[in-house]
Amino acid sequence: MAFHHCHKDPMPQSGLSPERVQARRQLYAACAVCFIFMAGEVVGGYLAHSLAIMTDAAHLLADIGSMMASLFSLWLSTRPATRTMTFGWHRSETLGALASVVSLWIVTGILLYLAFLRLLHSDYHIEAGAMLLTASIAVCANLLMAFVLHQTGAPHSHGSTGAEYAPLEEGHGYPMSLGNTSVRAAFVHVLGDLLQSLGVLAASILIYFKPQYKVADPISTFLFSICALGSTAPTLRDVLLVLMEGAPRSVEFEPVRDTLLSVPGVRATHDLHLWALTLTYHVASAHLAIDSTADPEAVLAEASSRLYSRFGFSSCTLQVEQYQPEMAQCLRCQEPSQA
Repeated sequence: MAFHHCHKDPMPQSGLSPERVQARRQLYAACAVCFIFMAGEVVGGYLAHSLAIMTDAAHLLADIGSMMASLFSLWLSTRPATRTMTFGWHRSETLGALASVVSLWIVTGILLYLAFLRLLHSDYHIEAGAMLLTASIAVCANLLMAFVLHQTGAPHSHGSTGAEYAPLEEGHGYPMSLGNTSVRAAFVHVLGDLLQSLGVLAASILIYFKPQYKVADPISTFLFSICALGSTAPTLRDVLLVLMEGAPRSVEFEPVRDTLLSVPGVRATHDLHLWALTLTYHVASAHLAIDSTADPEAVLAEASSRLYSRFGFSSCTLQVEQYQPEMAQCLRCQEPSQA
C-alpha cells in the first residue's frame, strides 16, 4: 500500500526540477524577444503616428509582465517555507499576474483616449510605410515567440515538492503529460497577440494603399483594445479564485468526498476543504469519521494515497476520529451549499 506521508517520501531536491529549468529557459528567450520587438513597436508606432501599433506594443508589455511574473515565481518557488510563510512563496505568481493586468488597463485606457481624440478631430497623419513595416515585423515576432514557447508536454511527478499537477482520470495512477503551466499560458497568450498583429497588419495594408482610410488606425485601436481588455478576463477569474481560496476548477467537491467515503472503514466526512494555493498547487483537508474497528493508520494511508493519485493534490491534511451518531445532526459537520 502506498503511504503518502512526509516521513515516507524522499527529501525534496533543492533548486528547480528539469522540467521547470526548461520552462525558465523558454520564458527567458520569449521575454527577451518580446521586449526587443515591443521596443521596436513603440519606436515604429511613434514614427508612423499609429495608435494601432502602440496598442499592439501595450499588449506585448502585458506579455512581458506575465512572463516576468512567471520567472519570478519560479525563482521564489525554490525558497524554503518559513514560520511566517508556511506554504512557501507560490502565490507570488498570482500577485504578478494581477500587476500585469492593472498595467495593461492603464496603458490601454490612455490609448483609447488618444484614439477617441483622433476620431473627434481627424488632425493626424499616418506614415503608412513605417506602419506596414512595423506591423510586418510584429507578426514575425509573435511567430518567433510562439515557436519558442511551443511544447509537446513533459511528464510530471507526484513527489512532495508541490510541482505542477494536473487532474487525473478516475482510476489512473499517473498524471497527464501537459507541460509547464506558465509556458502553456504564455503560448496561448502569444497566439492571441498574433491574431491582433495580423489585424494591425491588415489595417496598415489598407492605409498604405488607401491613405484616405486612415481612420482604420483609431478604429483598430478601439477593436484591439477591447480584445486586449477581454483577454484579461480569464486572468482576473484565476486571480480571484486564488485570492478567495476557492476550490480548484479541475477538482470538484463531490468526487473528492465520494473518494474519501469509499475508503474501507470511513463512515462519514466533514470539514472537507479544497482550495487552490495557486492554479497548480492544490490543497485538501478533511476530518474522517471511522468505525471503531478500523485501523486509523491504514485509513489515513489509503485515503491520502487515493487523493494524491486520483486528483494530484500537492498537500493533503486528514484528521481521523471515531464516528459518533450525533455527527449526523451536527451543524458544523454538514456539507457546504452549492454556491
